Amino acid sequence: MTTPMTKTIKEGRLNWVLPIVRKETSLKDAAKSFPHSKRTLERWVALYKQGGEEALEPRSTEPMSHPEETPLWIRRRVIELRKKTKLCALKLSWYLADEEITINARTVGKILKKEDLVRKYRVRRVKYKYIKAQRKPGELIEIDVKYVPGTVENRHFFQYTAIDTASRWRHLAVYDAQTNFNSIRFLKEVIERFPHKILGVKTDNGAIFTNYYTGTNKRSDQTVKQIHTLDIFCAQQGMIHYLIDPGKPAQNGTVERSHREDQEKFYEQNTFKNFQDLQRKLKRWNIYYNDLKHCGLQGKTPNEAVMNH
Repeated sequence: MTTPMTKTIKEGRLNWVLPIVRKETSLKDAAKSFPHSKRTLERWVALYKQGGEEALEPRSTEPMSHPEETPLWIRRRVIELRKKTKLCALKLSWYLADEEITINARTVGKILKKEDLVRKYRVRRVKYKYIKAQRKPGELIEIDVKYVPGTVENRHFFQYTAIDTASRWRHLAVYDAQTNFNSIRFLKEVIERFPHKILGVKTDNGAIFTNYYTGTNKRSDQTVKQIHTLDIFCAQQGMIHYLIDPGKPAQNGTVERSHREDQEKFYEQNTFKNFQDLQRKLKRWNIYYNDLKHCGLQGKTPNEAVMNH
């Protein structure tokens, strides 16, 4: 027995069932050339007689329920938290644990995937094994400057960021200019607020942080005619000032990742009436960040990591 080419599964099943129903051939003869078992063909014929063509439409084999299925109210809470916070599955499981809801991070991930709440076009990255340096709070703080997107009151502003590489504790401040004075002013604020002694800071090679690659230092003998004011201040405070290699922002990766978080979850979701409004909202955002559970801290917040050490 031969059957014509079909476009759908239902059409293919009908091509086998209809000749049997119309008694053009017997089920026994059709089963000889049927690609599946005779029992399957009998089941298709019985379905057709009971419900017609629609009964041959393939149905999902996924079970409608399971004895250990996650309750609906928990799934709704997961979806609600995801839409509100944009947190990953692991962090969501931690926050649900604070609400006395026990759910595995993998289960949260499956719920997010089923609801199409996962990132799209994710590229599989090559994973490298790194030996992670175990630092204590204050051993190294990365400092960098981020342009505040757009203008506020028709003026441009700059966000200074300091982040402790051990605890992820941050301090943010906004100024109307990138200057040596503001760099030292910002570092003084960090020293006042950070609960541990700061032993070292790391910056890029911008002119507001160093003059090693600019101005009078561009000489073959690399003679430094004038020490940068930030280096003088660091020496007075007993801190080492580290510089990343030119063109290697990844060496300042902790603060760069922090800036991406600021861009996606703060600047893209807020507007500012004036400079005071920007300062107020940025302060609230930084308080929230320092109280946010981090995967790199095994579920602790930066405030917990810096205070409990």
